[in-house]
Amino acid sequence: MAKNPWAKNPWFETVQEAQRRAKKRLPKSVYSSLVAGTQAGVTLHDNIDAFSELGYAPHVVGAQPDRELSTTVMGQEISFPVMISPTGVQAVDPDGEVAVARAAAARGTAMGLSSFASHPIEEVTAVNDKIFFQIYWLGSRDDIAARVERARAAGAKGLIVTTDWVFNIGRDWGSPEIPEKVDFKALLRLAPEIAVKPRYAMDWVKGGKVVIPDLTAPNLPADKSQTGPTFFGAYYEWMTTPPPTWDDLKWLRELWGGPFMVKGITRLDDAKRAVDIGATALSVSNHGGNNLDGTPATIRLLPGIADAVGDQIEVLLDGGIRRGSDVAKAVALGARAVMIGRAYLWGLAANGQTGVENVLDLLRMGLDGVVMGLGHKSVHELSRDDLIIPDGFERSFGTI
Repeated sequence: MAKNPWAKNPWFETVQEAQRRAKKRLPKSVYSSLVAGTQAGVTLHDNIDAFSELGYAPHVVGAQPDRELSTTVMGQEISFPVMISPTGVQAVDPDGEVAVARAAAARGTAMGLSSFASHPIEEVTAVNDKIFFQIYWLGSRDDIAARVERARAAGAKGLIVTTDWVFNIGRDWGSPEIPEKVDFKALLRLAPEIAVKPRYAMDWVKGGKVVIPDLTAPNLPADKSQTGPTFFGAYYEWMTTPPPTWDDLKWLRELWGGPFMVKGITRLDDAKRAVDIGATALSVSNHGGNNLDGTPATIRLLPGIADAVGDQIEVLLDGGIRRGSDVAKAVALGARAVMIGRAYLWGLAANGQTGVENVLDLLRMGLDGVVMGLGHKSVHELSRDDLIIPDGFERSFGTI
């Protein structure tokens, strides 16, 4: 087996180090899929850079010896305001979503599981009882209803409907070509990349046999015994399904009948519509920079949305979270919690389940340090008074 260069020191001190290790371990095409954004990558970078424009106004006396970081999201208690955002086909590690779910459970938090995940929902809920199933508007209402009932039977605690996505003509910014399926032809084409990444290759050898990465979508069929379509087969059906209306989302919310999140909100009027259909939560999101390029960073949009509807619906944020201080800034501006994507995928790529736990630990420690430095006893005491917000930082659009 290929030697692990970090065997003596598997712990990494920053999310950026997790990213560096992920880049070193993964084949170029696999790594590129984790950092890609749409078109020029303007939104992708703004999601990250906008956090650095916010400053803190700390106290130097009066730090509290103990801090409370826990909160709730859609009825589930979590140990701190960070949860796992749903991401598709986690082929950076053989255990994929199951490893991530175990890590989230070990750190007392919830996980969103993608419809395009590489492991069945039943395997994921078996290791973490705080799973929210993410769904795309894909296929007929009957298809969607069957998918919802499977999630319910598997023990999902809530539903996340993703709306923040557009289909761009041409290659996404930095995005590699992904094979339709991993067959001999695809392996032959990728062989030069894989050959120079022996540790990654050997991780897919189990019991003397090579485990081929699964590029199917096993959570799309109504029954777990059925074979899911290929990733691109599912992607094509999604592209050719007419986009949902607000009436469709209301129907889905009523069908589910439990905690329900609308992910992808950037406008005030859309936030109000999420309230109107009875959603439990919304996520201020631009799909991590994979939506319309030029959409503002989510942290710029959060304050206006939280002010407008935060007393009527749980407001979350995703996009650009790399440090515990980013989490604190989001909470101070009105988020109940944040959802992370690339950060935990880099941890997974760097060191499997332990790497995801490492990322969660870093975010928790960073958040705790900010809460202490600001003189608070609880994460719930964070507010705009703790921040230095430059003129013109916030963005707000869509009248209500």
